[in-house]
Amino acid sequence: MKSYRKELHFHLPTRRGLVNITDEVQKAVTDSGIREGMVLVNAMNITASVFINDDESGLHQDYEKWLEGLAPEKPYSQYRHNGYEDNADAHLKRTIMGRETVVAITEGRLDFGTWEQIFYFEFDGKRDKRVLIKIIGE
Repeated sequence: MKSYRKELHFHLPTRRGLVNITDEVQKAVTDSGIREGMVLVNAMNITASVFINDDESGLHQDYEKWLEGLAPEKPYSQYRHNGYEDNADAHLKRTIMGRETVVAITEGRLDFGTWEQIFYFEFDGKRDKRVLIKIIGE
């Protein structure tokens, strides 16, 4: 069995943002030479998420509205975590959306269902963040 590791780096100019990383993950699979296996894609920061869903702008807007209803950014005083930082909501949003995703690799391609794409969701941007891609297989 072989393994391959790659990091993606992000520095979004806004507090929150959604990035489709499907093509970058597929490129890593291709570069790995692994034809059959699994790929783990995970956010390496506790205020960002990686997940799979449809790449549709209305849905992306729905995420923002839904998450803001569950864990509103303001007022900052509503959270005990907020002291020198104002990102308690980002931690909660990450918990809801998840840390990572795993996708099967079949014949050197991401083995998705209909409409599935991989996304990086930033909840506390304006600083450097990383995503790990770890591929294992043959």
